[in-house]
Order: sequence, then C-alpha cells, then structure tokens
Amino acid sequence: MSEQSAQQATQKHSFQAEVAQLLHLVTHSLYSNPEIFLRELISNASDACDKLRFEGINHPDFYENDPNLHVRVSLDKEQKTITISDNGIGLTAQEAIDNLGTIAKSGTKDFMSKLTGDQKSDAQLIGQFGVGFYSGFIVAEKITVESRHAGLDAAEGVRWISGGTGDFEVEQINKASRGTDIILHLRDDALEYLEPWKVKQIINKYSDHISLPIEMQKEVWQEDEAAEGEQAQGGKMVKTDEWEVINSASALWTRNKSEITEEQYVEFYKNLTHDFEAPLAWAHNHVEGNTEYTQLLYIPSKASGDIFTREAKAGIKLYVKRVFIMDDADNLIPNYLRFIQGVVDSADLPLNVSRELLQESRDVKTIREGNTRRILNLLDGLAKSEDEKDQENFKKFYAEFGSVIKEGLGEDFSNRERILKLLRFATSTNDEIVTSLADYKARMKDGQKAIYYVTADSLNAAKNSPQLELFKKKGIEVILMADRVDEWAMNFVQEFDGTPMQNVSKGAVDLGDLQDAEEKKALEAAAEQFKPVVEQLSDALKSKTKEVRVTTRLVDSPACLVTPEGELSPQLVRMLKQAGQAVPDSKPILEINPDHPLVKKLQGSQQFDDLANVIFDQAVIAEGGLPEDPAEYVKRINSLLLK
Repeated sequence: MSEQSAQQATQKHSFQAEVAQLLHLVTHSLYSNPEIFLRELISNASDACDKLRFEGINHPDFYENDPNLHVRVSLDKEQKTITISDNGIGLTAQEAIDNLGTIAKSGTKDFMSKLTGDQKSDAQLIGQFGVGFYSGFIVAEKITVESRHAGLDAAEGVRWISGGTGDFEVEQINKASRGTDIILHLRDDALEYLEPWKVKQIINKYSDHISLPIEMQKEVWQEDEAAEGEQAQGGKMVKTDEWEVINSASALWTRNKSEITEEQYVEFYKNLTHDFEAPLAWAHNHVEGNTEYTQLLYIPSKASGDIFTREAKAGIKLYVKRVFIMDDADNLIPNYLRFIQGVVDSADLPLNVSRELLQESRDVKTIREGNTRRILNLLDGLAKSEDEKDQENFKKFYAEFGSVIKEGLGEDFSNRERILKLLRFATSTNDEIVTSLADYKARMKDGQKAIYYVTADSLNAAKNSPQLELFKKKGIEVILMADRVDEWAMNFVQEFDGTPMQNVSKGAVDLGDLQDAEEKKALEAAAEQFKPVVEQLSDALKSKTKEVRVTTRLVDSPACLVTPEGELSPQLVRMLKQAGQAVPDSKPILEINPDHPLVKKLQGSQQFDDLANVIFDQAVIAEGGLPEDPAEYVKRINSLLLK
C-alpha cells in the first residue's frame, strides 16, 4: 500500500469516556514517581514477547526470520523521543483501536476469547496491556504506536497516534518488522529521560529481572575534526550500529538468593503485580526431588477489592522452564491463600499444560502442597519473630487477610492445626485482636476444661452478648469472634492442642469444676420453682422456640437464645439467607434468668403472652437479629408501657 493510500485510510476515534479521568489519575496520583513509565512499557513489551512464545508453539511461522526475542530502547535527542520496541506478537489495526482506546482494556483478554477447544484451557490471561500503557503520558505530550501482528504482511501494519486528550488516530502503514514500537514525544520538562545513563539506571532498577535482553545502541566518543594546523577540541557521543544488553536478562527467580537484594525483590514484586506498595514478606526457594520447581511467593500489604468475590483470582503465574504458561494459576495455591502473589517455574510440566491437566497432575499437587507449606512457614516465622518489624508486618497481614485464612479451617484438614496457631482474636478481657489460642490456653483458670468462645455479627455485639454474663461474673476469659466466616469455620474445629473448643451460645452451659455444687443446686431449685412458667412460656412461644429452660448463665439479662447442638446458629442462618441459599428450618432454645424481675413478673401476669413475646424478641435483638414482626413488637411494647 502506498503512503498516500495509507493516509487516506486514517481514521479518527474517540476515547472511551473515562480516558480523561484516567489520564488525570495516572499523571497526578497513580504514578507519583514519573520514571515508572519506563518500567510499565518495558513490562508490556515483555508480555508481548511472552504471547508470541505461546502462540509460536502452534504457529512456528509467527517467528518469521526473527527468532531471537528482545526489547530495545532508543533515544533521539534531536526529535525529543524515546522509543520502546519489541519483536513480540504485535497488534492488528482493530486490536490497536480496541486495546489502546479503552481504559484498562487487556488485549490478552480478547486474545483468550479467540482461542477455541483445548487452547482455551491452555492459556490464561497472559500479561496486561491496560493502564500501564497510559503511564507514557506522564512524560509525553504525544504517543505514537507502530505495530504489526505476527504472521501478517508488511502492508498490514498500523499506526496509532494520540495526544492523550479526547481522541486518537489510526492509519494503515507498511511495517517490515514484526512487533510494536511505542514512540514517546517528550514534554520539555521530561527531557532528562533522553540521557542514556539515566535510562540505564531506571532499567537496572526496575526491569533488570526481565528474562528478555533489553538493549540500547552503543555510543562512542567522536572528536571534532579540526581545521588544518589547529588543535582538535571538543567532540560528541555518536551512536553505532551495535546494540548492547543493559539488563541481566535472567528471570530473577532463577538467580541465587544471595545475589538478589531486598530492593530487587521489592521492585520485581511491583512489576509483577502492578502494586505500588512493597510486599510484607516473601519466600524464594528452589525445590528438588521427585518434582523440581522454583517458587517466589509474596504476601501483599493490602487485600484486593475483590478478595471476597467469585471473581477473585489467585496471583500465581506459572512458568515451565522459564517459558510463561498462564496467569492466575489457582491450582498451585489453595483458595484460602488466594491473596498470595508470585511465580512458580516448573522443570517437569509440559509446555502445553492445560487447566484440566493441572487438576489431575501429581506434580501440581506436590507444588501446591509445597507452596502451602512455605507460606504457612513464612507466616509462622513472622508471628513468632521477636523483631519489631516482623511483628508489625504480621499485624498488618492479619488485619488484611485474617478472615481469608480462616477459610482454611474448612478447606485444608492437613494444615488445620497450623492455621489455628496463626489466628488472633479479641477476648472479653482485651478488645485488641492480638490473642492467639496458645495465649488463651496459657491464661486458662485452674479447673477450666475448654476454650470458650462466642460468635456474633460484630465485635461490639460479641462483647455485650448475654451469654457472657456468667463468664464475666466468674472472671473466665471468652474469645470474641466477629468475622462473617467465623461461625462457618468453627464448625470444623472441635479442639486446639488437645483442649476442646466450646461455643458458649450453643447447648447448655457447663463450666465443669468452675461451677460449684451450690450453683447446681440453685439451678435445680429454680427449674422446679419456675416449672409452671416454663411450661406456659413453651406453649406461648411454641411457634418460635424449640425449648424453654431455666439457666444460670445469665446475670443481668432476662433471657437469651441458645442454638441447639448440631444446628445452625442465627448468625449463620442470616448469612446464608443473605447469600440466597436455602436454609433448613430450625428453632432456638430460650433460656430464662429466674432472678430477673421481668421473668419473676411473668408469674400470674395478665399480660403473659405479650411479656413472653417481648422477652423472646429482646433476646433476638440482643444477639444481633430483628424480631420476626417488628411492628407487632412495637405494639406490644407500647401496650405494656401504657399498663
């Protein structure tokens, strides 16, 4: 196609509506450190080469006559441009329009949607070509992208141009080389990035781990030619036709730990995850045996916004012999550790490994177990460390991911005890979430036979639960559990370190040796004295309760609800209903306090039914629920107040 006809094919398009907002965010907030633009664009170039490697398995012709993948950075001081080039998969004209004109549009996602059959299972979200691209506008007043997709004719190249405002232009061009050139036309306040030493410094800082060679043109000093009879003075740096590699060109995880600095680990994490905060901790190991693999696993400092949604993905990237295979390899980490980010590089898996194969592979099971063990070891080390920084990092970890790791109690039987040791709770004597089960055991009273805990919808509700009144009176510490997952997770836990775990809101209260004989006799006497009242209450509340009984667990409250052994608690029932799940019908046990004036007033009361229903509804409210009929409850309260 001639240049004239190419110009005739120029089309103007509008950005997605949110582009202007994004560019403002990127240039003023998201990228507070301007030099990060180079890291992002080199990362995208590396991803494009990874895509070609994957596609090249089935399409060797995509390599054309250029099999050696690389990224090149070119500087032009006269034109005030930086060009980042790769010979990866490239873009078609339509991909340029779709991927570069839409916020966070991942070319990879569409790349995935085009795969069919087994291929669709083989590859998963390779790379990101989204917000990172727009970081170029931090330093550039205009960006030109020239690209040709592997396998297309030279005449099917595309040029994309934008000043980062409301629109962009696309035209067809001739492009002999496969891949993408991103040309940044620098603003006057960003000309420092035209200095070779500056660019090399940035690449060594952020992108040294990229496994592809990152190249720059060699420069030599050339003296000025002096006039005859005069001494030569001055000179300038002149580019040669040779390219030099300026990064280590080796995947960071393949290097020896002793060769890697803490800063390099942190920068690799940021590049890998596009997270701007440093990780809390990491584990880097090469494992040999029946299965050989390398793991570099990070604990982020913040939970992602979708951590509790079905869309939440594992953050493990799978490589086979340093060839990128798939993102979000959830088979390599249990679901309750889905917040972990990192890389696993296997020496044994095939290059065309599919998700189905990952589910069935013995090697994958071994890697998964190894990753789990390594992360739990890492967390245990932070929890036990006497180092102040480690202790602070564990607190941060637990604040962000404590409720997630609890899911492992129901998912990972083999590591349940290890998970229990990592958990931290508030208690009835300490509002801070710092008490471990081991700490609690060490403080148990003489004669105490169980670890007592209570679950509720909030920490405040747990702390003020009527079920705690007797325990507070006797000075017995109770663990307060207020995460939504607690009620479900504790169904899988019967004991810790040989000591039974007892939910004080389930079943009859039994303090064993902590309850003296006189208290037991008093309970028997009260039960006999209030037998007519209990029978009348049972009849009045037969549609709401399974049983009514006298209790000694209450001190200040007239009544409380108790979940029968083996049945779902009211908190869990509410949670399941909110999730749209069917819940079997169950009724609570109503326990009454024979020493409370309101309960005593029931005897011979002419408003017995109203009082009975009010006492029941108040017990529902006290444990975080709502009366079945709020309007009727208010009506009864008003009626009793008037009388």
